[in-house]
Parts: sequence; structure tokens; C-alpha cells
Amino acid sequence: MIAATHPSTALDLDACAREPIHAPGFIQPNGLLLVIEPEGGTIVQSAIPRTPRLQKYASVRGQTLERALGGALGGMAQSVLATPERGTVHLGVVSLDDVAHHVTAHRAQGAILLELEEARPTELGSLEDLYPLIREFMADLERAPDTAALCDLATRQLRRITGLDRVLIYRFDTAWNGTVIAEARNEELPSYLDLRFPASDIPAQARELYRTSRLRLIANSDYTPVPLEPTINPLTGQPTDLGQALLRSVSPVHLQYMRNMGTGTSMSISLLREGRLWGLVSCHNRLPCRVPYNVRTACDLLGQVLALQIAAKEHAADVEQRVSRRAIQARLLALMAAEDDFQKGLSQEPGQLLSLTQSEGAAIVHQGRCVLVGRTPGEQAVKELVGWLDSARHGDVFQSDSLASELPAAIRYKDAASGLLAVSISQMHASYVLWFRPELVHTVKWGGDPRKQDHPQLSPRTSFEAWKETVRLRSLPWTQADVEGALELRTAIVDIVLRKAEEMADLNEQLVRSNKELEAFSYSVSHDLRAPFRHIVGYSELLLQSAGEKLGDQEKRFVATIIESANSAGTLVDNLLSFSQMGRTTLGKVKVNMSHLLDEVRRLLEVDTAGRDIAWKIDPLPTVQADPMMLRLVFQNLLSNAIKFTREADSAVIQIGCEALDDEYVFCVRDNGCGFDMRYVHKLFGVFQRLHHVEEFEGTGIGLANVRRIIERHGGRVWAEGEVGKGASVYFTLPKASGGQA
Repeated sequence: MIAATHPSTALDLDACAREPIHAPGFIQPNGLLLVIEPEGGTIVQSAIPRTPRLQKYASVRGQTLERALGGALGGMAQSVLATPERGTVHLGVVSLDDVAHHVTAHRAQGAILLELEEARPTELGSLEDLYPLIREFMADLERAPDTAALCDLATRQLRRITGLDRVLIYRFDTAWNGTVIAEARNEELPSYLDLRFPASDIPAQARELYRTSRLRLIANSDYTPVPLEPTINPLTGQPTDLGQALLRSVSPVHLQYMRNMGTGTSMSISLLREGRLWGLVSCHNRLPCRVPYNVRTACDLLGQVLALQIAAKEHAADVEQRVSRRAIQARLLALMAAEDDFQKGLSQEPGQLLSLTQSEGAAIVHQGRCVLVGRTPGEQAVKELVGWLDSARHGDVFQSDSLASELPAAIRYKDAASGLLAVSISQMHASYVLWFRPELVHTVKWGGDPRKQDHPQLSPRTSFEAWKETVRLRSLPWTQADVEGALELRTAIVDIVLRKAEEMADLNEQLVRSNKELEAFSYSVSHDLRAPFRHIVGYSELLLQSAGEKLGDQEKRFVATIIESANSAGTLVDNLLSFSQMGRTTLGKVKVNMSHLLDEVRRLLEVDTAGRDIAWKIDPLPTVQADPMMLRLVFQNLLSNAIKFTREADSAVIQIGCEALDDEYVFCVRDNGCGFDMRYVHKLFGVFQRLHHVEEFEGTGIGLANVRRIIERHGGRVWAEGEVGKGASVYFTLPKASGGQA
């Protein structure tokens, strides 16, 4: 074992990291330790300094408590055997050769470990002697406003109680590097305030020992360890666990570390939060010094109180932060619920979305659409980042405060996104909400260069001079509150998206069913009504022929009105039948030359333009992939309307044009006729919707509804613009690639 090596021997740092420091096999020389079999009270192991005063007790093994050490323990033998299973108990003070010793006991591996630590001649008699200082400390702690003030107060008071040269508080980060956040000292030792020390300075097994044993004293960094004999405990067949022993010897590497620091004495008090090591109170003295037992007990108590106060302050801050973020989440949820598109709701108040995770930028990527908020990489970079997240399968949440170290390409946008927090909002698609933090270039002061090893194998650090490191390509780290806020928002988004998807699926199902029923009804009604209207027209005409001479002028007008109304009704039924069939007919897409198609439609409408002077302005039109019969009906309806609504114009002008965009053609039919009021444009493409009285312009109100249905079935859009007295323009689009419904 490394601890068995004398401090002057070369030390292997890697071996130190693996060293079983809870069972070193040695103790410090300022006392003695007995390992006792608990049934009969027989001593089975002992560690006794080889001093002239204690040499006579070297053969204590095999003796009972009553006879051991010249009978000094006889009066407390029963108390020793009654040591509880957990914790260390102070059994009092005994005198060995007129020297007072504090007696403590605890259990380990089924045995009782009894320690006798030599008392200082001038130490305070009891904990009560320290009570005024403790009471003052407690009162001051309650008034401290935050963790920084607590730690500053604690270092000053603990130095006052211990009388040591320097007391500092050392806080661990998530990677177990430690930073000195508070310090009180005299001029005997240098300041370590704000210095950072790497995790390797306190290896994992040492941190675990700090967690389970709250206080440790090394009175002299140059001590010679006292061996525990025999080396193996005869009760267990293993080395004895000294993890809770007050006199436990420490690693030679740590002793060298102390000497390199220029400290003769070191005492540490562990600060735990919810069972986890939060930090340490580290006390140092330039010269060797034994801190009295009662003072250490007071320090242990104050350390526990300090840890509770730190936990309370941090918990209160966490609660306050969570309450604030819950309010933000509630607002974001309300905004999303009020919009059909959750992306629109989420980005409606950018400050709320960014405040949720204390970020400077955010992006919402869903179904190929990217919404950027605040300071972010470009849209293409965000989409590439989403692709990387999706391919790497990082799960529901990904966080990094050094994105470039995981995705080297991210160095291009480090000023916007050196930190990334992302949550996935879909199991099926690459949909994410991402938050960004910019690079925060800052300087970290290390207690010596953490990259250097002073000797290839001996490596407690020898330099504690401040070494400055400039940190780049990192953002502020994400906190647990940031991650929890993002995950809770993810849950809300997923719920909203799923609920709306279910609602849309249900509505679509109902709509499809209703459309089919309506089409069937329209077809049936219009088909069945055609014959009666024809009969009305036919018999009315026969009535005029056979009885015309007998009818007066008024009666003839009545019959003529019946014929005209029946013809109009028949036309309406024919148009309704055509409209219902339009949704049932399969598209037969072929290449259609739109210029040729337009010429055919104009020839069909020559009867309507006879005797009129119409100026036609027609641009070259492209060839498209579409159903020619349906597009013929589109142009027929649009040109018929243009001809009809320019009847009152002094000089009628009808224009047909087309503009080619990236993925579609935009056609326009424009006239200078009577126009319409844009307030009613939403009615223009509805069935039976008319913006003019039938007495002014004939029609059934189905033509433009047919146009919209045909164009939408081709995958296009239809809209109109107009102004009363100045004409109207009707636009429709057709995809360049084959699209629409079959």
C-alpha cells in the first residue's frame, strides 16, 4: 500500500489515485488506536507510537480492556463495549502517565475502534467553553443574505475559533474542479482566493472519504506514521477500515502536497448538500499545530450548520427561479394554445422564450419550417445542426456549453452558439426547440498550471502560483433549472401538437364524410331536378303555341316568366351537377399548351363578344402538366366573367398573363370592368355567392367556385383583387412539377 511508504520515498500519482486510503494500515503519532473484539473486549490490533512514554504498552494485544494500558480504561470498559453501530462517541478523558487523552470509539467491520488522542495542556475544557463564539456565529449566519455572504462569514469565524493562519472555503463544480470562493487569513500564508484547483488534486476515493467522514486533522505534515499491528485484522482477514478514525494516517502524496503548499497543519470540514459533497472548509497553519478535540467538535457542528444554511439559501434561490420559470411556461402555453400554429405562438413574445433558459437566441424547427428568435446561427446552419442532433440520436434533451468540441463545424457560429440546449418535440421527424448562448471568453486563475506534472512519477504539485488560462469556445454552463424548464416546455409542446393532430384528424375525417355525402346529395338532387324543369319549359312552350290566341297579353307574360325562370333554374341545376361532378372526376393530366387552350376558349366565346370592341392583351403562356378539359372550364369561366363585367366599360380591355416562379406558374386574368369591393372578396369563390344583383349581371354564382375546386385539385391556389369601377384581377397558380390530386 502506498501509505506504508515513508514520505521521502518516490511516489506514483496514478497509484495514489487507486490507493485504498480508508485502510492505510497506519495512524498519526499524536495518539494510539486499539481494535477490540466486541464480545469479550479483547484487543486484537494496536497502533502505539514507539516513544519512551508509551513503549511499555506495546504488548497490549491479547489483553482485555480492564487490564490494558495499566488499567486506565477499566472504568469505561462497559461504555466502550456499548458503542453504537453508527457514529463516533466521545467517552471522556483518561490519563496515561499523567498525560490527558480524549477517548473516542466507533464500530467498523464488526470490531470496535478505540482511539486515545493526546490532549493539549492548555486547551479549552469543554464545548460549553466555546458556546459564546458558537452562538455569535449562529446569529450572524441567519442574517447572511446569500451563499457568498455565508461563506465569507464562516471563514472569518472559523479562523477566530481555531486560531489558524488561513481558513478558506473550496467549492466543487460539476467536473469536481474546486474554486476558492471565500478566505480569511493573516500574512503567514498566501491568498488562494478565486484560484481554481483541478479535480486530480482530490481523487474520487478521497472525495468519498470526505463525504463519509466530515472532519479530518493533520497536525504535522512531517509526521512519521505509526503502523497498525498486525497488518491484517484477525477477526476479518482483511486490513482494518480506518475511514472514520480521527487518527487515520493520510497518503504520503497528500503530505508532500502540504509541504509544497508551505503548510505544517491542515484541517478540513466537509460541506454536504443532500448527501453530496458540495465543498470543503480547508484550514491551514504554517507551523505544526494540534487543534484541540473540543475545538474540532465545535468546528464540525458549525460546518454542519453552515452546510444546512447553504442548502437552504440555494434551495430558496432554486424555488424562486422555478416559480419565475413556471410563470414563463404558463405564458408560453397560453400563447401556443391561442394559435393554430404552435411555432407562431411560441415566437410571439421572444423575450419569454429566451428567459425560460436565460439564452440569447432560440430556434423552433418543425415540419421543415425554421423560426429564429434573437441571436442565432443562420437558418441553414440551424437546419444542419438539427440534422446532426437527429442523426446522433441524443434523446429528448441535449446540452453542451462547448458545442464546437462535439461538433467542430459549430466553430463557424461560436459568437451566437458556443452553448446549445435542445429538446426534441417529435419521435417521427427532426423537430426541435433549440436555445443558444454565445461564446464567453473569460480568464480562470488556477493554483499552478494544471497541465504540468513536476516529476514523471512524483506528483503532488510543487507550484501554487496563480496560473491564468483564457477559456474560449465555451458559453455559460446550463443549469439544472435551464434543463428542467426546457423539458417541461417540451412536454407542453408535445401535448399541444398531439392534441391538435388528433383534432385535425377527426375534423378531416368528418369533412371527408360530409363532402362525400354532400356531393352525393348534390348529384342526386341536380340529376333528379333536370327533367321536371325541362317539362315545365316544354309544356309552357306548348301552351303558348296551342292557346296563344286565347291568352291575353298579361297571361302570355306570365307564361314567358315561367319559361324564363325554369330555364334559369335548369341552368343552375346543370351548373350544380357540374360542380358536384368536379370533385368526383379523376384528373387526366397531360401536357397542355396554355396558349392553344386559350385560343380554343376564345373561339367558343365569340358569340358573347359579337358586336363588341374588346382589346385583348395576351402574354405568351407556358405548357403545363394538367387536365385539359378542366383547365378549359377554368378559362371559360374567367373569360366569360371578364366579358360580362366589362359590358358597361367605354373601352373593354381584357389581359391574360403569366409569371414563372421557382416552383409554380402564376396566371392572371385582368379586366377593366365594374370590379368589386375587396371587403367581400372572401365570398367570391363560394358556391351561390354573388357580388352583383342578377338584374345587373346574369349568372348562378357557381363558376368561380368551380374554378377554385379545379385549381386546388391541381395543387394550386386562387385569389382575386378588385376595386369598384376599376376592374378585377383573378389569379391562379399551377405547379411546375406534376402535382395535385389524382
